[in-house]
Amino acid sequence: MSELVLTSTAGDIGIITVNNPPVNALSPAVAEALRQAVQQFVADPSVRGLVLIGAGRTFIAGADIKEFAKVTATTRDFETGIDPLLAALEDSPKPVVCAIHGTALGGGLETAMACHYRIATPDAQLGQPEVKIGLIPGAGGTQRLPRLVGVAKALEMCAGGEPIRAPDALACGLLDALAEGELLPAALAYCHKCLAAGTPPRRTRDLHDKLGTPAVNAPLLAFARAQAQKRAKHLIAPAKAIDAVEAATTLPFAEGCARERQLFLECLFSDQAKALIHVFLAEREAAKVPGVGPDTPRRPIRRAAIVGAGTMGCGIAMVYANAGIPVWLQDVDAAALERGMATIRKNYATTVQKGKLTPQQRDERLARIEPTHRYERFAEADIVVEAVFENLALKKQVFAELDQVAHPEAILATNTSSLSIDAIAAATRRPQQVIGHHFFSPAHVMKLLEIVRGKETSLSVVATSIDLAKRLGKVGVVVGNCRAFVGNRMFEPYVREAQFLLEEGATIDQVDGALTEFGLAMGPLAVLDLAGLDIGWRMRQEQPPPVTGRKPFLAEDQLCAHGQFGQKTGAGWYRYGADRVGTPNPDAIRFVAEAARANGITPRAITAQEIVERTIFALINEGARILEEGIALRPGDIDIISIYGYGFPAWRGGPLWYADTLGLRTVYERISAFEKQHGAWWSPAPLLQRLASAGRTFASLTATPA
Repeated sequence: MSELVLTSTAGDIGIITVNNPPVNALSPAVAEALRQAVQQFVADPSVRGLVLIGAGRTFIAGADIKEFAKVTATTRDFETGIDPLLAALEDSPKPVVCAIHGTALGGGLETAMACHYRIATPDAQLGQPEVKIGLIPGAGGTQRLPRLVGVAKALEMCAGGEPIRAPDALACGLLDALAEGELLPAALAYCHKCLAAGTPPRRTRDLHDKLGTPAVNAPLLAFARAQAQKRAKHLIAPAKAIDAVEAATTLPFAEGCARERQLFLECLFSDQAKALIHVFLAEREAAKVPGVGPDTPRRPIRRAAIVGAGTMGCGIAMVYANAGIPVWLQDVDAAALERGMATIRKNYATTVQKGKLTPQQRDERLARIEPTHRYERFAEADIVVEAVFENLALKKQVFAELDQVAHPEAILATNTSSLSIDAIAAATRRPQQVIGHHFFSPAHVMKLLEIVRGKETSLSVVATSIDLAKRLGKVGVVVGNCRAFVGNRMFEPYVREAQFLLEEGATIDQVDGALTEFGLAMGPLAVLDLAGLDIGWRMRQEQPPPVTGRKPFLAEDQLCAHGQFGQKTGAGWYRYGADRVGTPNPDAIRFVAEAARANGITPRAITAQEIVERTIFALINEGARILEEGIALRPGDIDIISIYGYGFPAWRGGPLWYADTLGLRTVYERISAFEKQHGAWWSPAPLLQRLASAGRTFASLTATPA
């Protein structure tokens, strides 16, 4: 028997243990070894019942996603993988009890549902999250789940993809019991209880009581489809998951499974699934940095300090408090500090009102944030994060002061979004402990953390930052040091083209509408309003943007000069009411028209296609330059930054993956045409030109150290 699966006995009960660390992924080899173990115990007359359990920290966290990435034109691998295992479990003449701890997700839950009974630890989670990678359950998940939990709950779990906790799973019928004390003894006791009852094994496929009637199910299905259209209108998997659950209510089990398989394969071979699987794997890959390994020393982060109680500083303080890390929030301005704390209290109050926090949790988190005007206790902090205005002289002054008061081993991090980490580190005597931690606004909501390494940043500090990002609930991506790093450097040409398109005749809502229809969470102008136009204004004053050869577009600077900074002031590119719904700002429209006249530009009709190509291809071209310079380690890192930091649609895979799907020759030729039409700032990146000429893709590139 393979070491991926271990077998043992406890009296007359056979114990099958999945042993495929770290998460017991259900690879084809694991599935086959499990099938053999089931057959072994079924054939053993001394064994009367079976318990299936997972070793280590979890049961089965799902299928091996890398297997899905190896999409081929044949379905044979999928038909001969998990299906024979599930048949062996469900057909067993001896009762099979599934013992769940940690997670039972995707194929893990499908395996559990093929067992006759399920018991779990109270903190376990169970779910069918396949829609998150563009798939649906493909091994009977949409057919067995409604038989256990009913149609409404199955639709919620399969189309939404969110897991449920064990107590909820017990309440809806997905579990038969919660373990009191240790899991294995509880599972063995439950198996003996089943044997003592003397009833034949309960096979999920034979259950029908919860499948409902057409009259009862029709409104449930209609509601699920309406929700999927509202929440994920661009995605195909949620709708197909709903179709598969509906099949469970209208077809015999075997035919329902065949229908599910058909829908699963339609998803599996779709561009969306390929893109979402790429994103899933790229996010895991982002944590891998050359030179950083398990043996790289990490520094303990027990207490943090934040300098600056503005929007970013307050958000970062909440991030640490939410992660259970006590934090000092410092600002020399007493009024600013009080405003900051008031904002934090308001944010937590809103979260409680939405039911996402209990009042007790709110109070616990607030208690972890201690406001202060001085640095006097900073010597106790393991990390200090600077979040003052985007001004190099000011940041250097702050770091010189922190160098004097912070603990000698403390990490000094800057939240700068564009300034040189090396220049800031030079203000200290410990440049090896200085690093960029670029949070995205609002910091307590956005998932991305750009980890910017300077030329002297130590590997220990990089490794600590990677681990800390995960602890803070962020997706950390390590990048090199250059002006604006990766995210904002790519955002500059994207916004540049959006604003040039305004000057050439597009309307504000036309630009944003074209890009939200493309799939972005928000258009570029709405994003600027959300972040605050004053941030970019200060950046342009500190570091003028690259020269394009075209006269500067000054409408946004005009808005700033009139105190219109976006949502925070009630007006920017849009005007906002109490509900924060924006309508195009008449002042912005006037400033755009004035800029066009001053620059001698006659407005023309502009299509949605041109808006998408000009903005998205600008992202791609700059991404290629960043990759060639080694600022990003790999193409997937750029995609992850664009998705989690800027709302690029994950189902398109990120800008570089999207470019690959279009074909790099097509992208290169279009950018070359833009260069002829608009000017030298559209010059194609050399890497893009080489890859296009060779018929290669960004995905074909190997990792390059930053």
